[in-house]
Amino acid sequence: MARRPERGRGGRASREFNFLSLLWRFVSSTVLVIATYNPTQYSFWAWVVAARATGVLGPAHFVVGIVLLIGWVILLAATQRSLGFLGLLLGGSLLGGVVWLLVDIGWLNVSTLSSATWVGLVCVSALLAVGLSWSHVWRRLTGQFEVDDGDD
Repeated sequence: MARRPERGRGGRASREFNFLSLLWRFVSSTVLVIATYNPTQYSFWAWVVAARATGVLGPAHFVVGIVLLIGWVILLAATQRSLGFLGLLLGGSLLGGVVWLLVDIGWLNVSTLSSATWVGLVCVSALLAVGLSWSHVWRRLTGQFEVDDGDD
């Protein structure tokens, strides 16, 4: 017997894409990006550098590093499949242009390395979130489904 899709509020399928879905993907991407590296002492990168300096690099560092690597592989593969090289190039260019515009009109300050790094991390997170969401956006815009061919 075929399974019916789970229903959310208002009888709609819970797999429906909406702003909250995009926000969830952005938050997830941001957590991965910032957990891996950020300009504070609270990141995997800083943790490994500090552990290496004191000679206590161990299996916990390895396990956390592999978990982060798995997250990166999943997000990058999904983003690359969804957007392709040209989409990544255009999305990165658009984000770069928006940052440039915001700096130019004075709404964004990137005068320090730390602030520029945070802006870059948010841009990477945004690009990953769009890549994870693009199939849903594409279906909404065109009515066409994207289907991956098997790696036969």
